[in-house]
Amino acid sequence: MIKNDLFLRALKGETVDRPPVWMMRQAGRYLPEFMKIKEQYDFFTRCQTPELASEITVQPIRRFGMDAAILFSDILVIPQAMNIEVQMKPNFGPYLPNPIRSKSDLNSVIVPDIDDSLDYVMQAIKATKEKLNDEVPLIGFAGSPWTILCYCVQGQGSKTFDKAKELCFTQPAVAHELLQKITDTTIAYLKAKVKAGVNAVQVFDSWGGMLSPVDYQEFSFQYMQQIIDALKDETPVIVFGKGCWFALGDMARSGASALGIDWTCSARNARYLSGGKITLQGNFDPARLLSPPSEIKKMVVQMIHEFGKDNYVVNLGHGILPNVPVENAKAFIDAVKEYAP
Repeated sequence: MIKNDLFLRALKGETVDRPPVWMMRQAGRYLPEFMKIKEQYDFFTRCQTPELASEITVQPIRRFGMDAAILFSDILVIPQAMNIEVQMKPNFGPYLPNPIRSKSDLNSVIVPDIDDSLDYVMQAIKATKEKLNDEVPLIGFAGSPWTILCYCVQGQGSKTFDKAKELCFTQPAVAHELLQKITDTTIAYLKAKVKAGVNAVQVFDSWGGMLSPVDYQEFSFQYMQQIIDALKDETPVIVFGKGCWFALGDMARSGASALGIDWTCSARNARYLSGGKITLQGNFDPARLLSPPSEIKKMVVQMIHEFGKDNYVVNLGHGILPNVPVENAKAFIDAVKEYAP
């Protein structure tokens, strides 16, 4: 049994004394102890070495005592396993030298044997569970099929993902075939993570907001729904779509346990659009962690008042920024832990 199960209780919608708290990207780049590891090992070495990934995962828990840990990994381990080369270039980000732009490009893309190609992730989960010693739950995650497609087709990060959208609108059959392969891989991957010991999973649709509501249904949400359907009876599923406020109604009816909210959608609107019953997670602007600690604490309390302490998980509206001072991250966590209704 998990000793601190506050996060899992909130996902079930149980009444709690205070909401649980964790931060997207909490394992990593703002922590000095992470930077020491970063200086010694490149990005994918850190992801692929269970000892390193598990150490990075538990660093913020040791320091701040969040109510959940999230496994240190990356959404792009999925295309790597699917036989699509992914490099992580310093000061540039992900780079895929052979983007998928045609039907013939799909021939080399496989739905892999997860036990073989992504076993290092499962070993990292087991090593992390040992280090956590059932103190807090562990979250596993994956990117949404649409978000993974964006990188596979664009070949790198982008403000518009114009090449990804062009593929969808000019060669929809190719886009759907790629999306289905990513979906099948992701389902197998998340099921293996649950088997290895994660207590919940989160699907990140980081680029969902690039699509219109109609295109979102066709190229993103129907594939996320497949993932939710496949996982919801095995583990709580959190769905986070950045810029996808228009889909909150569908997401709330999807069978997901909780919905992530970004900072552009108010608590009131999020509750209204999602029907008012489902657990919501978010939505502090990560850049607001650059405010003075005393101000951060006030804003966090205000945020809890707006969302309500129940059916709520305190989090950021996207990943923590690398330049956030450690004491500001601590103020964010402490404000929740000290919260009294």
